[in-house]
Amino acid sequence: MTVPDPMSCPNPSEDSAGFGDWQRGAHGEFTIGGSPLSRVVDAVGGTPCYLYDRERISARAMRLRGALSPDIHLHYAIKANPMPALVGYLASRVDGLDVASAGELRLALDTGMSAEHISFAGPGKSPAELEQAHAAGVLVNVESFREVRHLAALTRRKGYPARVAIRVNLPFELRASGMKMTGGARQFGIDADQVEDIIALVEAEGLVLEGFHLFAGSQNLNADAIIEAQARSYDCVLEWTRSVRGRIRSINLGGGFGIPYTRSDIPLDAAPILDHLNTLAGRSTRDYAQARLVIELGRYLVGEAGIYVCRVVERKVSRGKTFLITDGGMHHHLAASGNFGQVVRKNYPAAINRGSSDIEVVDIVGPLCTPLDTLGRDVRLDRAEEDDLIIIFQSGAYGRSASPRGFLGHPDVAEALV
Repeated sequence: MTVPDPMSCPNPSEDSAGFGDWQRGAHGEFTIGGSPLSRVVDAVGGTPCYLYDRERISARAMRLRGALSPDIHLHYAIKANPMPALVGYLASRVDGLDVASAGELRLALDTGMSAEHISFAGPGKSPAELEQAHAAGVLVNVESFREVRHLAALTRRKGYPARVAIRVNLPFELRASGMKMTGGARQFGIDADQVEDIIALVEAEGLVLEGFHLFAGSQNLNADAIIEAQARSYDCVLEWTRSVRGRIRSINLGGGFGIPYTRSDIPLDAAPILDHLNTLAGRSTRDYAQARLVIELGRYLVGEAGIYVCRVVERKVSRGKTFLITDGGMHHHLAASGNFGQVVRKNYPAAINRGSSDIEVVDIVGPLCTPLDTLGRDVRLDRAEEDDLIIIFQSGAYGRSASPRGFLGHPDVAEALV
């Protein structure tokens, strides 16, 4: 199967030329939502702002949905980008939503998504969160014996059972993963060697055990590694279900699909992963009469569809080095500053909205009183002047909501679905 995906094909030319299929149009500006970027920026109230392209989001979701077997459910992980308009837009284009807090749960329910297709994960769920999830009827991915006991008490008190899946700390890691979630000592899930014990507790307490949640890692650009993790995860489930009395209805294999963040990144080839998932779905229909496979994707659905736009406030030259000081910064886009999980800082792809014939090497910095406030270091860009717009690509996931927006009291950042 071939799943062409132009959104994952970085342009190998100069840094100033855009990224992926983001290119300047005939009018000399980048376009979003069919309009020149400067006009969209004015329409949303100016800079700094996040802009999310609904057509790119829809195209990615529809391409995946069309390539996957109907027996595989595609979920959106809200933590990647919880903007209400974006979540509501995606809710009608995916099969389910995954949440990681009570706030995200309320947001998911507001979309009209059936509680049957909402799952709640995360370590250390509070008693209030567990009660809310139980009352709403969503699937709780339990991550400790404490959570099981608390849900059991709620079941006895309220008179209706909790729906649960067991999140497992798998006995292996996802190779080449940007962020590993299993293997070794982790705060996430039940250790694999305790799964049979927690199955026994869930069944003894009268909870409805619907399946397993297996999330090995995230931001992976290696298709073979993702396929290996999915296969090993499924084999683990086959072993554990020998201890389950009832029917398994859900096997959540997590996500892990990464996106390129630099021009040297080789984009993920999703086609073999989707082929493998379809093969697993065929196995699942034979192994389990009513079980569905689930994949939960966040960054892969929205990351490449979003841009962060800020404005040059001042050009400053210090000892031969040019700084473009902008009205945005790390308080709005912590990830682009390199302070959100990067071990070695790498520049996000960036461009000046209106190009010029001159290329220069600059640092893109914000207005905060800290040297950490750097959005790009030694970046090759078209020459920028004061009032020019700077675009930071690949900004649709873990942007605004993952940033310390109150730091130093600067104005907040706007966001819009375009």
